[in-house]
Amino acid sequence: MSHAPDVPGAGSAGSAGSAGSDTPNLDFAGTTPYEDYVQADVLTHLQHPLSDDPGEMVFLVTTQVMELWFTVIVHEWETASRALREDRTQVAVDALKRSVRELDALNASWKPLGQLTPAQFNSYRSALGEGSGFQSAMYRRMEFLLGDKSASMLVPHRGAPRVHAELEKALQEPSLYDEVLRLLARRGLPVPTAVLDRDLSLRYEPSPGVEEIWAGIYADPDQQGELVRLGEALTDVGELVWRWRNDHLVATRRAMGSKTGTGGSAGVTWLEKRATKNVFPELWTARSHV
Repeated sequence: MSHAPDVPGAGSAGSAGSAGSDTPNLDFAGTTPYEDYVQADVLTHLQHPLSDDPGEMVFLVTTQVMELWFTVIVHEWETASRALREDRTQVAVDALKRSVRELDALNASWKPLGQLTPAQFNSYRSALGEGSGFQSAMYRRMEFLLGDKSASMLVPHRGAPRVHAELEKALQEPSLYDEVLRLLARRGLPVPTAVLDRDLSLRYEPSPGVEEIWAGIYADPDQQGELVRLGEALTDVGELVWRWRNDHLVATRRAMGSKTGTGGSAGVTWLEKRATKNVFPELWTARSHV
């Protein structure tokens, strides 16, 4: 997509875009088609800083960009989940690979914030009030899709019925990894019944039986190439989720040390616990047995 430069002396709509002309059409009756599609005017007027500090604008825009990336990644993982249910493994892998590139872009969002000093953050921290990233509903949907579920995380959203209903639905539905395990079972692999029939609203816990299945898949890449590719796409996702959590931890340590986080969270202590957890755990532990 390109942004057309100003063109001096451009004519009317009737002549500017005529065949054979290298001058773009600049005359529209209403808003431009670009604006109609992207709604840039909406996006660029959503920023309402609550302090006089110029750094707050950077913080606000960066977190809004993160929310947009969360939305795209949820779309990709839901696409992959649906494809897995329909036994369209390549479609799922393609969606996962796209999400890897999107996770790279999401993680790069920490760059503008990653070197905040405590004084710089304190200059507008009060504007956040009780606001905190753990209250992000779209990020919570990401976590639920990864199998990291907790009914208590719906509580902050009780005052927003639509958001609460969407999260409740995501809590009860199979995660992306649940759909992977169901696919493995349909392929004749011995996924434990306790894993397949577990309460989907609870956090996924590692299974020795699932670990053994992944070890077997990776030990036989000639026969299990399709599943190895699926496993590697999931591993790429898991690695970047781990990097996201660690980058969040480091940025928070630099900006506020071990102080209590906004919204009353445990701040660094909370993030440290999150950073030690791997998603799709058996894909990591199975490698020790191949």
